[in-house]
Amino acid sequence: MPNRAPLYSIKVMTVNTHKGFTSFNRRFILPELRNAVRALSADVVFLQEVLGEHHAWSRRHRERWPHKPQYEFLADSIWHAYAYGRNAVYPEGHHGNALLSKYPISHWENHDVSLNGMEKRGLLYSCLNLPNDITLHTICVHLSLRENDRQQQLRMLRGLVDKIDLNAPLIVAGDFNDWRLHGDRYMREELGLCEAFGHTGAKPARTFPAHFPLLRLDRIYTRCARTVTPVVLPNKPWSHLSDHKPLLAEIIF
Repeated sequence: MPNRAPLYSIKVMTVNTHKGFTSFNRRFILPELRNAVRALSADVVFLQEVLGEHHAWSRRHRERWPHKPQYEFLADSIWHAYAYGRNAVYPEGHHGNALLSKYPISHWENHDVSLNGMEKRGLLYSCLNLPNDITLHTICVHLSLRENDRQQQLRMLRGLVDKIDLNAPLIVAGDFNDWRLHGDRYMREELGLCEAFGHTGAKPARTFPAHFPLLRLDRIYTRCARTVTPVVLPNKPWSHLSDHKPLLAEIIF
């Protein structure tokens, strides 16, 4: 029997933008971050800790601050579709997860999975219309720093994943804060998802801190993918553009 032709190939990226600042908020570098993201030519970009607005910082950095939400600024003329899930709201503004896409987004919804007063977390679910009548389901993830909270949030994630057709292509990506890899085991064994580097038989990549990555916090998981090829990004310029190193993968469904 001849091999089936690939349905579709896309390039996916995930990065925690740290609200457009370097580590410890030393410098505002969102314009440089946008240039670096654009250079990778990803079709779909998963963003965490992206600002919708912040009145005090926009005044303090007014010469470089964009006159639009950060996710729109990052999308620019490259990604014509985007979705934003507001997770944290405070007097000066708000931030959350975002998805940038070169393909139309037919539906999106944000799920609040905050479990304590200190950390506001969410799952941004979107449906993308790919060519050949393919609907790609995506979930942009940012989980808690606390192990017990993460376990509960993973069960909430499972409730969302269970509603998606088992035969439909799915990507779950973002900042899992799962340095002990307990969540990785849950994603594989309970949700049936495979992490990008798992396709090569390796552990998830080390992504934090960006200047000298030690912890495996950021992930790209897939379901129904035929092949996944993770791309190891160089330290520069990324070590200066966020406290997390981005992940990039080429996926064929």
